[in-house]
Amino acid sequence: MQCFSFIKTIMIIFNMLIFLCGAALLAVGIWVSVDGSSFLKIFGPLSSSAMQFVNVGYFLIAAGAVLFALGFLGCYGAHTESKCALMLFFFILLLIFIAEVAAAVVALVYTTMAENFLTLLIVPTIKKDYGSQKDFTQVWNSTMDGLKCCGFNNYTDFEGSPYVTENDAFPPYCCFNRTFTVMESCTREKAEYMNVEGCFHQLLYEIRTNAVTVGGVAAGIGALELAAMIVSMYLYCNQK
Repeated sequence: MQCFSFIKTIMIIFNMLIFLCGAALLAVGIWVSVDGSSFLKIFGPLSSSAMQFVNVGYFLIAAGAVLFALGFLGCYGAHTESKCALMLFFFILLLIFIAEVAAAVVALVYTTMAENFLTLLIVPTIKKDYGSQKDFTQVWNSTMDGLKCCGFNNYTDFEGSPYVTENDAFPPYCCFNRTFTVMESCTREKAEYMNVEGCFHQLLYEIRTNAVTVGGVAAGIGALELAAMIVSMYLYCNQK
């Protein structure tokens, strides 16, 4: 009985933290989506980089809502010893865990397929919106500046884009030299000569370089999810 009470208390505390994190993400996501300009004022000179957060506002809302609901179900189920709430908590967590495992398998096994799919999705958007859509352009500029990359695949992704049409030149990030300083007037000849790697390949390189850290974080999250599912089933099976 004491073991049951201890596990029940731990379950409530753990899910209360999830509930609060979900509420915080939900609040920030709504703020960012509704009033992104005031959110960016907090960052001052870093506003161009912070603009990336504005574009993930809806993602924050979705993630916050899931965590909010998950935390509530876990707390409610453990506190009231509701089998229905505990079972629903278990299944939602199981679905998230399966989705994460599936995403990891796809990322490891079908990297080329994922690259082709993303190329068909992202490159046409770059050709259409880069240079005309301010938010989209700022996000890509911040990404290329941070990763020292050019486009999704390479400089050819920008051919026909509003930026190239208006400036008769490619984005300066496509002409990074060996010291990673931006050259002025990035012509086609310079971009072709510099041959700056695309952001997708650079991102994969960064992930592989930090594979131990990424794997450790993923394993830690997976272990917490498994522990939460085991505890919820323990409480479910030991209800009076």
